[in-house]
Formats: sequence, C-alpha cells, structure tokens
Amino acid sequence: MVTTGLIAIDATILATAVPTIVADLGGFSSFPWLFSIYLLTQAVSVPIYAKLADTVGRKPIILIGIGLFALGSLLCAFAWSMPALIAFRALQGLGAGAVQPMAITIAGDIYSVAERAKVQGYLASVWGVSAVVGPTLGGAFAQFLTWHWIFLVNLPLCLAAAVLLLRFLDETVERRTHRIDWTGGLLLTVSVSLLLLALLEGGQAWAWTSPQSLAAFGVGSAAFVAFVLVERRAPEPVLPLWVLRRRLLRATALIAMGVGVVLMGVTTYVPTYLEALLGVTPLVSGLALAALTLGWPIAATVSGRIYLRIGFRSTALIGIGVLATAATALAVTSRTASVLVVAACCFAMGLGLGLVASPSLIAAQSSVGWGERGVVTGANMFSRAIGSAVGVAVLGALVNGLMRGADATSAPERFGDAATAVFTAVAVVAAALVLAALAMPRHDRPDVSAAPGGDDPTR
Repeated sequence: MVTTGLIAIDATILATAVPTIVADLGGFSSFPWLFSIYLLTQAVSVPIYAKLADTVGRKPIILIGIGLFALGSLLCAFAWSMPALIAFRALQGLGAGAVQPMAITIAGDIYSVAERAKVQGYLASVWGVSAVVGPTLGGAFAQFLTWHWIFLVNLPLCLAAAVLLLRFLDETVERRTHRIDWTGGLLLTVSVSLLLLALLEGGQAWAWTSPQSLAAFGVGSAAFVAFVLVERRAPEPVLPLWVLRRRLLRATALIAMGVGVVLMGVTTYVPTYLEALLGVTPLVSGLALAALTLGWPIAATVSGRIYLRIGFRSTALIGIGVLATAATALAVTSRTASVLVVAACCFAMGLGLGLVASPSLIAAQSSVGWGERGVVTGANMFSRAIGSAVGVAVLGALVNGLMRGADATSAPERFGDAATAVFTAVAVVAAALVLAALAMPRHDRPDVSAAPGGDDPTR
C-alpha cells in the first residue's frame, strides 16, 4: 500500500503545479514532455521488469524501482531548466516502471480471486487518500512554498516502502532459466521514443512534412515492425505476442490503453484549464482534479462485489457508460463550466474508471498462473502507459497546433478552444472503449474457489 502510494501521489501532485513550473522555468510548449517522457520510460521498461520478475522474483525488482524513483525525484527537485526536469522525469519513469506493476503482481500472487476483491479495496484506499493529499500538496507547494517540494515529498515514502518490503515480504521464487530479450526491448524503446518525438515536436520544432518529422515517423515505424518480427522469433520475448492472441488479454490490453488516454488527457489539462480560464488558485484546481482520483477508488472498491456477481465484462461495460457520459458532459460544458461542474464531471469519470480498470486487470491476472502473471500484469500496465504516453503526445500536438506558439496565460480564449478540443477527444476515446469491452468473453464470472497464484478459467 505504501509502495502504491508513491505512484498514486505522483499521478496527481505534478499537474496542479504545471503553470507555476512553466512560469519559473519557461517552455509551455514543452510541458507535455514532463508527462510523456515519464510515461515513455515507464512503458518501455515495464515488459523488461515483468520478465525479470518472473525470473528472479518480485521483491528485488520492486526495490530497484523504488531506488530509481527516489533518485529521479531528488534530481527533479533540483532541476535548473525545463530540459533538465524532463530528463530527470525520465529516470523517475524508469523507477515507476518497476514499482506499479510489481505491487499489483505481488497482490495477485498472495491472494485468491475472491480475496483480491477485498484487497482491491485496501489498495483503492491508497488512491483515495492520495486523491486528496496529492493535488492538495501540489497546489499548496506551488502557491505557498516552491514547486521543488513536489518531488522531495517522495523521498520519505520511498524509504518507508523499501523498509517495509525488506522486513515483511517473503516470497518463494519458481527458479527457472530465462533469457531476457534485450534486442526486443531496445527496438521497442527506439520505436516508441521516435514516434512520440514526432508527435510532440511536429508543428513546433519542425514542420509536419519536414525531413526531421518524416524521418522520425519512418524510423520509428520501421523499428516497431522490426520489434514485432524479433518478438515472433525470440525464445522468451520481452512482450510475448501470445498475450495479444488470447481474446481476454487482447481486450483488456485495449481497455488499458484507452484508460491511459482518458486519464492523462484529464489530469494533464484540467488544472491548467481551471487556472488559465477561471482564474482559480493551484490549490483549488488541485482539489477539483482530486475528485477524479477520489471517485476511482470508491468505484474500484465496489467493483469487487459487482464482478463477483455479474462478471468482469458486464462490470466494465457499466463503467464505460458512466465514463463516456461524464467525459461528454465535461466537453459540452467546457466553455461555460464552473469549478463545481468540472469537479463533478471528474468525480463521475473517476467512478467510471474504477469500474473499468480494476475488473479488466484482475480478469487478465486471473487467467494465468504464477509464471505468466508478471508478464500479463506488465503487458496490461504497458498498454496503459503507452496509451497515456501516446495520448499526451497526440493531445499535446493538438493543443500546440491550436495555440500557435502562445501560452495559456497570454491567450486564455485560444487555450479555451484547445481545452474543449482535448475534452472532446477524451469523450470520443471513452465511448470507443465499449468496443473493447464487448470483445471480452461473455461468461467470465471468476472462480472464487481458486487458490492464490492458481489458474482461473476466465480466458
């Protein structure tokens, strides 16, 4: 729970301070990189960590992740420019790539499917507390102290998490000889990095049809094709293609990707939207955003009871309905919205996300045994991180194109149009998630008698 708190707080504490950071360091057009680079390094490292965890165990991998996250946080706190802050956020992402999936995988290892419904409530409570603490701290630091404390606050949490894991987590590792697919990992990193670079810098640093843009798209696409070919022949691929061949895992991966787009689209732009257009303080914008991450754990806690009764698929469809309705309401009211309206929409979106993300992940975990659970959890987290990274990049390109070099403070009306476009795009993605949920198996009520770490027939 403490380890999960590292990621939960970091997910919300930064967004509320973006306007303050931009005012101090400059680089409004570059601020999406603060999120994209973190999500990029997190995404490309998750499959590698997942494979290593199935080899040497979860404990050493999660401890390495905590160490990298702490080091990245310390360096971010003393960043002297926007490029330096972006670089140190990359190191933070490398740590998060181990922390988040390993925490979820460990819970899958030590609890049965029925127990996980209850444990999900405990983990969700972390997100509930962080939903209030994160944005409040972020806004308070930005408004009354300095944004540097946003990163320093991670250090005592990292220390506490490491001590608790070292003292209390004992695991039995199924020792097997594994070969890590470093070539696949490198190709995946190159591919995603170049494609994100092309999306974020196209129309800004260079024209969309410039040689730089075409080269980034071309080489990135070629690297992705090479990655797929390598994964088909690798003895133990970093991202096994069988994950995408199984109906349930393919559907849940698509859901996770869509969740990533929606989540980052809202958390990245709602605080700046409120501060630039409505003139609220960072503290108030943080509390409005906290409504989303407060609704999520509430729904995630309830979802355990729901999917044990009606199945994972039906629970996810209910959540998507709530999510799409709330996202549409946010887009429709964005030109005349108040802080209360935005907070209400965020809270409802959090409820929808909680009914979608948790059941779909547990459905994927429950379909495999211990030796594959790390890879499956990693693939799901990878999909969400890729969705988040690509979503931030695409939405950032959309906003930068509409802003035409201006920033939110100097051109609030123009930014209002850009924010409306972002929220509309988020609503479209939320509605499209219904197609992925419909692809899940119909009869997928979990076997509550399955033992911890065992297989479950919900494929």
